[in-house]
Amino acid sequence: MALIDIVDLYKRFGTKEVTRGVSLSIEESTSTVIIGRSGEGKSVLLKQIIGLLKPDSGHVYVEGIDITKLDEHALDQQLKKFGYVFQFAALLDSLNTFENIGISLLEKDVPEKEVLPRVKKMLKMVNLPEDSLYKYPAELSGGMRKRVGLARTLLTEPKIILFDEPTTGLDPITARIIHELIFSLKDALKVTIIIVSHDIEIFKYVDRVAILHEGQIKYICDAKTVWDSTNPYMYQFIRGLPEGPIITEVTNTSD
Repeated sequence: MALIDIVDLYKRFGTKEVTRGVSLSIEESTSTVIIGRSGEGKSVLLKQIIGLLKPDSGHVYVEGIDITKLDEHALDQQLKKFGYVFQFAALLDSLNTFENIGISLLEKDVPEKEVLPRVKKMLKMVNLPEDSLYKYPAELSGGMRKRVGLARTLLTEPKIILFDEPTTGLDPITARIIHELIFSLKDALKVTIIIVSHDIEIFKYVDRVAILHEGQIKYICDAKTVWDSTNPYMYQFIRGLPEGPIITEVTNTSD
C-alpha cells in the first residue's frame, strides 16, 4: 500500500458534486502536483486528504489507516503527520514573524526562550533573514510571506506537506525561488509533497503530474514525460487550449 491511498472520493455541496469518484495513490518521499481548471475542486480535494473536510463517501488511507472513519481524537493524532501551506500563507496580521511561525508552540504555553531558537532555525531553512523576525506581515513581500507560512508548517515536523497554490500572486522570478525552496526542503527533510497548482513551471520540480477534470483524476504521468503526453485532458490543459469539448485526437506536430 502507498503512503496515501485515495479511493473513490465523493463530495457534494448542495446540488453541486465537486469530487466525483477521485482515486489517487501517493508514494512516500515523492512530490505530486494536481492540476486542473479553476473551480474543479482541487482545494476541496486537498482538504479531504488532510481530514479538514469529510467526504460523503470513499476512503483516504494514510499509512493504511482510513482517516475518514476516525473519531475526532484519533483524527487529531493522524493530522500530526500533515502540514498544510495555504494559498495566501494565512498569516495573522496582528502577529509578527516570530509569533506566526511559533504559534503552535506558543499556544501550548511553551516559553518564548525555548521557541525562539526553533523559529530561528526555521527562518534559516526557508532563507529568511533574522531581521524579519519581528516584522509584521504588512512589512513583508509576497514571497517572504509565503516563506513564513512554509516555516510555520515546517516547525511542526510533518511527514506530509500539502500546498494550495504556493506561487499564486507571485512574479515569475519569485515563483521560481519558492519552487526551488520547496523541493530542496523535500529532498533535505525526506517529506512527501502534494501540491495543487495552475503553474505549469512546477513540472520541472515534481515527480508526478495528475489532472483533475469534472471531479475525477483523468490522467497521471511522470513529470518528465508530461509534455510528450497525448492524453487529451493533459494535452489541452498544459497548452492552454480554449475551453470547450476536450479534443479527441492529438496529432504529432513535431515534423
